[in-house]
Amino acid sequence: MNDPSPSATTPYTELPDIDITVAHASRVYDYLLGGSDNFAVDRQAAQMQLDALGATLEESRADIRANRDFLGRAVRYLALEAGIRQFLDLGTGIPNADNVHGVAQEAAADTRIVYVDNDPIVLAHAHSLLTSTPEGAAAYINADLLRPDDVLRQAGATLDLDQPIAVLLISMLHLVPDSDDPYGVVARYVDQLVPGSYLGVSHLTKDLRTEAMTRLEQSPPPDARYSFRMRSQAEVARFFDGLTLVEPGIVSVEDWRPDESKPPRPPDLDPIPFWCGIARKP
Repeated sequence: MNDPSPSATTPYTELPDIDITVAHASRVYDYLLGGSDNFAVDRQAAQMQLDALGATLEESRADIRANRDFLGRAVRYLALEAGIRQFLDLGTGIPNADNVHGVAQEAAADTRIVYVDNDPIVLAHAHSLLTSTPEGAAAYINADLLRPDDVLRQAGATLDLDQPIAVLLISMLHLVPDSDDPYGVVARYVDQLVPGSYLGVSHLTKDLRTEAMTRLEQSPPPDARYSFRMRSQAEVARFFDGLTLVEPGIVSVEDWRPDESKPPRPPDLDPIPFWCGIARKP
């Protein structure tokens, strides 16, 4: 991989205030991943979630790590096997060491990536996302992913919307309540993609570890800026209506094209409660 260099300029002029009195999903997730961009209120919310699950921090981090590992395998598949050179990462969260552009541009240096989020702390760290190989590009849009037309309009400054794009919604849609019409939102993105594009999703579920995940669904503090809407395998499948699923279909994250160089997950461990899938627009 070539040395990273600055990429697209940020579409903002000043940083918004960060409210550290209310838990935010991306900061809780950052803490559970082992990051440092979180506050006491986020760590307290994370502990409430761990208590609901009856899990240790290490056990929860292992599940979240498995979800991130799926993202890495998915991006490598899309870049190396599917030939995708453009990615739209919706709800990217706080930057970490294995962001999409790092994985994709290692596979293909000319890959172009646009990240989308509207969390102030992600905006504050957007410079960490805006590094790229000279041949490619990486940009960040401060926007609401529930507004597909606005997102795609802005993404068009970096991505060629007349060429295939992989849209990624990793560990994001379970934060979108039914009242926000997540199926309609995803369909709007897909409808505007050209044939040969892809959709990638991972999603928390109550199908696996049902009792613990039901408790987790009810665990966010009342004043938190997020809530969970667990969905079944059949409900997750609806996001891919009209698309062609890539084998092995909709499975738990550890079972999607596992890395054969790594030891398999011990059979005595509970299944990881994330459904995931990748599908192609015909």
